Amino acid sequence: MIIEFEDVSRVYRNGEHEQRALDHASLSLPEGKFIVVLGPSGAGKSTLLNLLGGLDSPTSGTIRVDGKDISTLTANELADYRAATVGFVFQSYNLIPTLTVIENVALVKDIAPNPLSSHDMLAAVGLSDHIHNFPNELSGGEQQRVSIARALAKNPKILLCDEPTGALDSETGVMVLKLLLSMARDMHKTIIIVTHNQNIAKMADLVVRVKNGKIVSCEEQANPLNVEEVDW
Repeated sequence: MIIEFEDVSRVYRNGEHEQRALDHASLSLPEGKFIVVLGPSGAGKSTLLNLLGGLDSPTSGTIRVDGKDISTLTANELADYRAATVGFVFQSYNLIPTLTVIENVALVKDIAPNPLSSHDMLAAVGLSDHIHNFPNELSGGEQQRVSIARALAKNPKILLCDEPTGALDSETGVMVLKLLLSMARDMHKTIIIVTHNQNIAKMADLVVRVKNGKIVSCEEQANPLNVEEVDW
């Protein structure tokens, strides 16, 4: 298993008020799979993703990624972990408006230990003809594909996606999902998508259901659908 959560909790405190965003969660996830974390708003999905991505640390419990315990790392060690192991794709594209497409993707060369070619990654997402454009010259779907190319250029073992199609129209969302699915199938990347969209879950190798900060279930799907087979 590439990811293991052992009795992980994340508690936020504001005075006497306590919010248990993740509550004694235990979870094991295999490498090279398309994984969907499903649940309603406020269920703890994003907290789980932030802990896995090293953007936050657990209040208690242990998180192991690729055999390494990340739950007790310092801020500098977490930065190294994020640079070497995980890529991020968010609903907001987080592109720098004053940089061109190729410059936005090439930024990862400054932080990733084994980056891939920016040109090759943009070709992989079908944007070779737009490398000198600025973000405001692209559609939403194109900007999202730039963010995916940038995440891929880091050459991460794990790609974390927080509602990556939430702000996209149906046609563009399907295009992005095809790309993410091919990354798991063809590039053996571990793709983890946090969503409340039941249709995306139909394509998953593994579906993790979260509710009220607890892991309700973690089930493999014997025959996940392709993007074209889902009724959008």
